[in-house]
Amino acid sequence: MPQTPQPPRVAAYFDLDKTLLATSTTMALSTPMRRHGVISASTMVRGIVAQLPYLLVGADEEQTIRLMNRVAAMCAGVERSRVLEVVREALPTAVEPAFYTEALDIVSGHHRAGHDVVVVSASIEEMVEPVARLVGADRFVATRMETVDGLYTGRIERCLLHSEKVVALQEDARRHGVDLSRSWAYSDSVSDLPMLEAVGHPVATNPDRELRAEAQRRGWPVRDFRRPSARRRLPHPRLSAPSLPAVRRPQVPVAPVVPLVAGGLLLAGAATAGYLLTHRLPKRP
Repeated sequence: MPQTPQPPRVAAYFDLDKTLLATSTTMALSTPMRRHGVISASTMVRGIVAQLPYLLVGADEEQTIRLMNRVAAMCAGVERSRVLEVVREALPTAVEPAFYTEALDIVSGHHRAGHDVVVVSASIEEMVEPVARLVGADRFVATRMETVDGLYTGRIERCLLHSEKVVALQEDARRHGVDLSRSWAYSDSVSDLPMLEAVGHPVATNPDRELRAEAQRRGWPVRDFRRPSARRRLPHPRLSAPSLPAVRRPQVPVAPVVPLVAGGLLLAGAATAGYLLTHRLPKRP
């Protein structure tokens, strides 16, 4: 007998920083990276100094790409396995207490409703995968650093910046049979507006000023989270495999000027500056 077609699935897509977490993963993990010798203090200083002019006066897209390219080069030679080791070791103290209680409640509600939970982040895969496991996500999409022989080359293989997030979301939906018109998306930044527009149930969470105004104009729900989870018990991982499945894309040539966002800035050590540049600062006219 022919198999009955499976009904479309429903998913909830979550941004990470300031949505699930009360902080930036970049900022939270930069200190452990330096303490364990993955990045040096001098590298942190170089990364921050390189970005100060842009922080003070703002940057347009071309300037941001040029800047992120410089910062990406500082990551060359960092050992990928060492990054994974430090991230996993630092999670209990640097990341777990920063989860919003309200966000964890929403994640649990989606699980109870039978929805897929997917973390969508511009941070690097090595950082996002362990964090996604903590909240019991089904899968994740994140920025991928290029590696050769286990070392970062200083280039980006795939970058989830702004519009690329919605591309990844749509690919995930096609691959897993998700009906986006019935699905949810959560983010705090107006830069994620395309991702929010792609689903039937967008939610502005802890939104920046621009996103708050846009959400109010469109009649979208706005959620303001106040309570980091401290030592709340996090859900068990839903998958028994050693790692969550990252959503993959076909390999395509990537230009060397692809912008590097939070994850790469973690390795460069310019955590605070990088987060402000890509998440908050206005562009210059």
